[in-house]
Amino acid sequence: MLGLFILNLAWGYFFEVRRGRALVSRFGEYVAPELVAEMAEDPEKYNMDGESRDLTVMFVDVRGFTTISEGLTPKQLREYINLYLTAMSEDIRDSHRGTLDKYIGDAVMAFWGAPVAFPDHASRGVATALKMQESAARLNADFQQRGWPELKIGIGLNSGLMHVGDMGSSIRRAYTVMGDAVNLASRLEGITKVYGVGITVGAATRAAAPEFAYRELDLVRVKGKNEPVAIFEPVGLDRDIDAATRAELRAWDEALAHVRAQRWDEAETALNALRAGHDRPLYALYVTRMIWYRANPPGDRWDGVTSFETK
Repeated sequence: MLGLFILNLAWGYFFEVRRGRALVSRFGEYVAPELVAEMAEDPEKYNMDGESRDLTVMFVDVRGFTTISEGLTPKQLREYINLYLTAMSEDIRDSHRGTLDKYIGDAVMAFWGAPVAFPDHASRGVATALKMQESAARLNADFQQRGWPELKIGIGLNSGLMHVGDMGSSIRRAYTVMGDAVNLASRLEGITKVYGVGITVGAATRAAAPEFAYRELDLVRVKGKNEPVAIFEPVGLDRDIDAATRAELRAWDEALAHVRAQRWDEAETALNALRAGHDRPLYALYVTRMIWYRANPPGDRWDGVTSFETK
């Protein structure tokens, strides 16, 4: 009986160790080490089976990567990309415990809220995006000292119900997310180029992370959706916004309201005042649009959508 007890104890320990190691092996490349350690303490709670969850997903891309690659040797390009991907990945995994999904060339995909659930996944995503922009600026200073091309990144964030789990083929699988909310996040990353901003988030992310201050950018119709969606640029934590920035945000809200109400004279005055104090591509974009709408009035049934359909 003593021998059977020892054998049972040893087998149970061996089984638990193997199961813990299997969990580390499966999730170790996706999440921060401290999260893997937390998951290993109760492996029954975590698996790669598919499920639907409310999550926040991010897409990151390097602006003008083709031009960058043409201006560097293969060795320099490899170091350029490795430094960039390492910095972005550390911000995602280590700063706010995001799940690193995959690299797509120079692009990065990540999400928050799985495999470990976080009720504040949207706030973690926005905070990480702001941190990544700071990291990109530090990297860019180093790159310019080396004589390398400028680094600029665009980030799209969206929150909502999406399918998460182990997906793929019989040859290769990955723990990833899919769904309409994911597709919108990808579109939002591309939209950053249109508005000349570093980060664009959807309305659901803004609503779920109210501790940040935002600049509304537009109402847009993205490919595959009939209804327009509101998009925003996070500026920073609301408690950290200084008086000058807060005044600029109020002035922009007023200018945007004039545009949507088709009060072109008031809109022109407000936009020109903003441009005089702040060199933002967004303000120049709206001046161009206003000139076009003046010549081509949208009419009384205009729904406020001021952008062309994005791809």
